[in-house]
Amino acid sequence: DALSQLLQEKINYHHEIGGARGKGPKTKYQENVAAIKLLKDIEKENWRATAAEQAILARYNGWGGLAQAFDAGNKNWQKEYVELKELLSEDEYRAARASTTSSFYTPPEVVSGIYQVLEQCGFQKGYILEPSMGIGNFFAALPESMQAKLFGVEVDSLSGRIAKQLYQKADIQIKGFEQTHFDNASFDVVIGNVPFGSFKVYDKFSPEYSNYNIHDYFLLK
Repeated sequence: DALSQLLQEKINYHHEIGGARGKGPKTKYQENVAAIKLLKDIEKENWRATAAEQAILARYNGWGGLAQAFDAGNKNWQKEYVELKELLSEDEYRAARASTTSSFYTPPEVVSGIYQVLEQCGFQKGYILEPSMGIGNFFAALPESMQAKLFGVEVDSLSGRIAKQLYQKADIQIKGFEQTHFDNASFDVVIGNVPFGSFKVYDKFSPEYSNYNIHDYFLLK
């Protein structure tokens, strides 16, 4: 109930991530749907995810490589096609379908390798920003030896809302990176896997970077 939620301590999900490698597309789809259904239940009841619920939410893989689930003509995916149409709002469905060629999460070897470099550089505590966080796999693997205040930005609504449930102590904004403004020198570390593509975004806060492709824009900002 509402009182128990107020008394419940906020928790950040932590796990040595394994990603979705080795899983077939149907399994990835089922894990996505289970996470979305749970997220919508949590939001409907206005509560924070428990540790057990976070484990389910963290299996959300995004829609990279699952274009068949959005193909009305694919007979092997008819059940899934209908289910997604009913489960997602129009905006969520449109965003999910558009992400099938770009929404691939970072391999765990890359995440752990970056943290090894940070440790070698002497980073122990401070402020960390992930500007294109997905559901926050970098946050999940943060070494327990590092004391960090986490800030995240994610443009996709579903991924961002799941991230908020997974990292309840973090400051997460669900919007495009071009819509965010942070003071210079706000962070000790900026970490993550930036989006790649030959398109541009306009940033009123940093207009000098708006003529660059999206990956260069992210790096420059």
